[in-house]
Amino acid sequence: MKRLRNCLNTEDFRLAAGRRLPSPLYHYIEGGSDDEVTSGQNTSAYEKYKFIPRQANGVESISLKSKVLGMDLDWPLILSPTGMSKLFHPDGEIGVAIAAKKSGIAYSLSTMATTSIESIAAAISGPKVFQLYLFKDDELNFEILDRCKAAGFDAVCLTVDTAIAGNRERDVRTGLTIPPKLSLRSFLEFAFKPQWCLNYLRGGKFSLPNISQDKTGDLSVLANYFAENMESQITWSKVDRIATYWGGPFAVKGLQSIEDVKASKASGASAVIISNHGGRQLDSVPSSFELIADIADATGDTIEIIQDGGIRRGSHIVKSFAMGAKACMTGRPYLYALSAFGGDGVESILESLRMETEKVVGLLGCSNINEVNREHLRYANKLPYYLSEASPAPLNTKIRRT
Repeated sequence: MKRLRNCLNTEDFRLAAGRRLPSPLYHYIEGGSDDEVTSGQNTSAYEKYKFIPRQANGVESISLKSKVLGMDLDWPLILSPTGMSKLFHPDGEIGVAIAAKKSGIAYSLSTMATTSIESIAAAISGPKVFQLYLFKDDELNFEILDRCKAAGFDAVCLTVDTAIAGNRERDVRTGLTIPPKLSLRSFLEFAFKPQWCLNYLRGGKFSLPNISQDKTGDLSVLANYFAENMESQITWSKVDRIATYWGGPFAVKGLQSIEDVKASKASGASAVIISNHGGRQLDSVPSSFELIADIADATGDTIEIIQDGGIRRGSHIVKSFAMGAKACMTGRPYLYALSAFGGDGVESILESLRMETEKVVGLLGCSNINEVNREHLRYANKLPYYLSEASPAPLNTKIRRT
């Protein structure tokens, strides 16, 4: 079994998580919707572009500092909001938040977290964002926002792409329930992971303290709660109402079209999070990375762009930055690390990603990540000049060697 010191990158942590988690929980992290095309392409899309480094630039020191949503970050990463983190390890959301603080980046707490707004605020003083699912009851929405204000959260992001649940067939096949419960079908899956079972039993009662009622049972119970209480008729006027009530840095999460980005700005957003929910909602949509350039060109500097989805290497962060993102978000990598090694694992994977990011920036010939731009990228399938229509030379021209 892999030890923490032997995990050097996201793939190592993914394999370690697979060895430690019961199969239903591991596949809950891994899974996407339908044929899982988009969830895979979120990462593979980065390989459509290759780096073009510049040399002899006298790089002496490298700065990765960035500012987004009013938060000063040591490097441009925000940990995505992922629900129910204590299901994967008892360190849960607090372990992740502390690791983010140590790394100098921001942590996002989900509405569906197993740790309260107030507990996160007590645990860290670093940059923190609250992710809000919109409820039908505005009093509940405003109550949550009031709690965030009192707890000193820096920003809020409103998720708008989950009005209908994605078709996540893996969860059905693996018999996932939230919280986990034993059945004839699942007994062996959990029995072969005794350490996880022991940790889970020590963790106390499953709860979701950021919503008005604790929900237990299987996914259908949780789904029924969403169907009964979550707002399915999200409109830009409702987004505007939330942004106005919050009154601080505000992002809309789950956007993929230029028109929606512009509508977000008109509704009071200071940032947008380009995201397809990790490929877990509508399948067969573009990777979020592929959308950055067009959105950045259409909006200029009028709104901050945060890219969410598919980040597995520091090179992915740098490519997103080159396309026009101000920061990136990632979820699955830190869940792998949390599942395998708790908060220590999250610290380790963040250090790996930060180191990779710094090395890529330096190897590109830049001393500051803000110097990275599209001139440092080349489309992988682009024809070489001599084969392009622009080339005046015939294709059979021989190279003269002296």
